[in-house]
Amino acid sequence: MNENKLSVILIFIGSILINFSMNAQNEDVFTVKVGNMKVSTLSESQGEGNTKILLGATTEQVAKYLPDGKFPNAVNAFLIQKNGQNILTDAGFGRKLFDNLQSLGVTPEQVNFILLTHMHGDHIGGLLRDEKKSFPNADLLLSREEYDYWYNDKNKSQKKVLDVYKENLILFDDKEFGEMSEDIIPGIECIAAYGHTPGHTAFLLSDGNDKLLIWGDLTHAMKIQMPCPDVAVTYDVNPETAIKSRKKILEYVSKYKIHIAGMHISYPGIGSVTSNNSGGYVFEEVK
Repeated sequence: MNENKLSVILIFIGSILINFSMNAQNEDVFTVKVGNMKVSTLSESQGEGNTKILLGATTEQVAKYLPDGKFPNAVNAFLIQKNGQNILTDAGFGRKLFDNLQSLGVTPEQVNFILLTHMHGDHIGGLLRDEKKSFPNADLLLSREEYDYWYNDKNKSQKKVLDVYKENLILFDDKEFGEMSEDIIPGIECIAAYGHTPGHTAFLLSDGNDKLLIWGDLTHAMKIQMPCPDVAVTYDVNPETAIKSRKKILEYVSKYKIHIAGMHISYPGIGSVTSNNSGGYVFEEVK
């Protein structure tokens, strides 16, 4: 083989390796625009859930929507970038969080705010490293109801996070959809989505006519909870309240055509909701 042919082959192989490396680096990150905001899914894991966690699902519903007894599931956080600020929404377990942020050119020191939907371990795990702040310059925003629920001696991991961030902790009061409220950060409202936990919060992003609701753990099993929103999960602190919140929010976002993002929705974790006119809904992921 002459040197020219060998050079061409090596260049070709090199380009494949470079492209593969770029794809591998960014395969867990997906970015959309909401007006002038950039919102990026930071995917930590993509897996499956089991029907054993479902509450209130009939045999017929499971057979129809989950015939193999499983459903797609994920663990996501989201990064909002606007006006030079980096706003993290939840922190997952923290296993891929920092690599995902790095792929967007963001260091932990550059995160300005952290919005918490709630304080389950798969949402706060990335907040501490070696029992210190992972994000030393960030304010931590949390609903007052959620703080009151977790801040006691029985919940050591939650209390530890709150103690470490106490100098930068900002508590807010949630509002219902349609109520007049001040943005907790310009362009971001906190929406009550109680039930999964007592202070579970969704965050509504708005820029002009563009809107996106990051709804946290409003759903865990999209394949059945969208057509059958009365189905709850064992992780819900108050399943009845969680169902009410889910139905109310699904009705609102479908009526007003608000895109949604969720922490347990399979990659890319963002899409639109429409009514199926039978009491259920259909989710279509963004492309």
